[in-house]
Amino acid sequence: MSRLFVTGRSGFVGQHLEMALAASDWQLIETAKFDLLEPASLDAALAETCPDAVIHLAGQTFVPEAFRDPQRTFEVNLLGTLNLLQALKRCGFSGTFLYVSSGDVYGRVDESDMPIAESLRVKPRNPYAVSKVSAELLCQQWGYTESWRVLIARPFNHIGSGQSESFLVADMARQLVRIKRGLQAPVLNVGDVDVTRDFLDVRDVVRAYVLMLEKGQAGEVYNLCSGIERSVRDVIVDMAHSSGLEVALEQDPARLRKAEQRRVVGCSEKLQKQTGWKPGADFSETLLSVLGDWEAREES
Repeated sequence: MSRLFVTGRSGFVGQHLEMALAASDWQLIETAKFDLLEPASLDAALAETCPDAVIHLAGQTFVPEAFRDPQRTFEVNLLGTLNLLQALKRCGFSGTFLYVSSGDVYGRVDESDMPIAESLRVKPRNPYAVSKVSAELLCQQWGYTESWRVLIARPFNHIGSGQSESFLVADMARQLVRIKRGLQAPVLNVGDVDVTRDFLDVRDVVRAYVLMLEKGQAGEVYNLCSGIERSVRDVIVDMAHSSGLEVALEQDPARLRKAEQRRVVGCSEKLQKQTGWKPGADFSETLLSVLGDWEAREES
């Protein structure tokens, strides 16, 4: 079996990836805990086994936090990536490196440029997105100079069980569960809900990562998205309906994000053609899985 090293295993996506790998031909390398900002800990993690492939998931992913502390965001997302690349080189790595970036790197996109394809010039509008573009370029440079097979994934919004309440759909599910249990008035505190987003089930996301390792082309960038534009308001209303609740939406100024893109819909045609991937999860079932997850969390 091919040996796979994954950063960010304990995170939202990492936990789903670990489950997906259980039925694959990849052997997940077990390591001691490491810190991307501590090169010695990376060397220790890679000391016993040099991987055949790497999926670099770990990072600071919350945009408001990036505005609050841009330096820390760059340290983790850019310097941490450099530390990882250097540690891999020291252990003799020469395989496939998949860097997980973000669809947020495209910034504000004109409606005439939708659906968003990989050929569109990136225009990052927040520190998080800038850090991801910077790390993309760094990884690609290492692909050129070290002759590694480097791939870049740009996932759009993805949702599912286990996601932090810092993210929109998880937070709405948490609030709905609290309302249902009488712990909160029937009012959802929201940000700007009159925008659209391209949502994807996290299980489709991790399946795409595995296929990219196996079939993706070196040096290429791949959008990872559903290709379906959904209104955030409609998503929230659907979740409330699934919960059997009538709720009001109340905008909280603290939840409004700078440089907000009004519409988002991506194109994953390149990924589909080159790897055979297609989104498979039913969106209604995805929302139910998020609600069920928060029902379980609130019980514990």
